Amino acid sequence: MKNIAFILAGGTGSRVGGDTPKQFLPLADGRTVLEHSVDAFEQSHFITEITIVMHPDWMDEAQAIVARNDWRKVKHVIPGGRERWESSWNAINLYLKEDKKDPDTFYWFHDAARPFVSQEILDRVGNALKTHRAVTVAVPVTDTLYKVESLELSVEGNLKVESIPSRSEYMRAQTPQAFHYLVIGPAYMRAIEKGNIQTTDDVGILLAYNPDESVFVVEGEEANKKITYQEDLEGNR
Repeated sequence: MKNIAFILAGGTGSRVGGDTPKQFLPLADGRTVLEHSVDAFEQSHFITEITIVMHPDWMDEAQAIVARNDWRKVKHVIPGGRERWESSWNAINLYLKEDKKDPDTFYWFHDAARPFVSQEILDRVGNALKTHRAVTVAVPVTDTLYKVESLELSVEGNLKVESIPSRSEYMRAQTPQAFHYLVIGPAYMRAIEKGNIQTTDDVGILLAYNPDESVFVVEGEEANKKITYQEDLEGNR
């Protein structure tokens, strides 16, 4: 089995604030968000190699980080796209072009902005891939959920609650999300052929363009949070 991790760092992190993308911001030990994310996969005994997908304007900085770390599994640093799906496709396409491929190759997609992913989570995903071709990570919803009218159609500050769905039917998605290459590759090809891609993660691509494939869910952790706002960094810097 060959497990290739794609660390998706193509965003600019505008919601965090400042001119530096969040993947380059330091945590408490002085190392960047990106370094922590890559380290997790470098240490995993399941992962064979790593490709970092970086915003095109920050390729030099990413290469410098790779150069100063003793990462043996990082094989490529490639440019990402304007949308998340484009970054994922750039990585997939790189490997689909290889002439020789292990028939049991799996692609793992991980948000670089989740630097606290644990080895326990990676082990759960790796073990699940022994019997499943598509695996994702999620945690139960603990807050009450409101279904509201479309944010685009409502007047700001005047939203109306339409219903309260059962929390037992929902989970909050995390990463990594991992797939056999013959599962996610064709799904992306069909998505690109049809155009107008609206999904926000790789499971969404699979459900929309390869719906006959089941996605197995393993337990995530609250600590595996995504750094989105400045306050997400507080206490970790």
